[in-house]
Amino acid sequence: MPKERADAARNRRAILDATRALLAEFGADAITMDRVAAAAGVGKGTIFHRFGSRAGLLHALVAEPAEALLAAITTGPPPLGPGAPAGERLIAFFDAMTVMMAENVELMAAYTGAPIPPHPRTAEFHGTWDRHITTLLGEARPDLDAEAAGRLLFSSVGSEVARAMVRAGETERLRNAIGALVKSVLTGTPVP
Repeated sequence: MPKERADAARNRRAILDATRALLAEFGADAITMDRVAAAAGVGKGTIFHRFGSRAGLLHALVAEPAEALLAAITTGPPPLGPGAPAGERLIAFFDAMTVMMAENVELMAAYTGAPIPPHPRTAEFHGTWDRHITTLLGEARPDLDAEAAGRLLFSSVGSEVARAMVRAGETERLRNAIGALVKSVLTGTPVP
């Protein structure tokens, strides 16, 4: 793959940063190509040339944190990456996933609230996370249906309740609750 020109890389970063800022400040409805172009200091044509469409722009935003988390669980330092006990890795993964969702809550709203086809790598990301959770939970709790329990835990992170808590400023409360839920499943004890 050819190396990206410095000006193209700067424009790409400016567009992505401007889009994130608009999402954070104004929500999903603020994401129009005109507003993004003005906030990024580029022409609207630059956005279309680089990303193709609003969906392409949102795809790029979704991919960044997903790729970072994917790298962290496969090659990053423990406890998120290899080298820690399965239970510790699972707790770290769910915390990282919760933080990723919280930091991108408006992006998720824009992405799920519009008729946008899924990111081309959605199946890869979700498949990797599903296998990761199932494997770690299976190691930590061989007596449990790791696939079903893992999917139920994972669904709690992206739930409407979780998104509402983030929007209400309760991200730490959400992180603590999901952490307690994961620990409860790992230990087989009720959530305190």
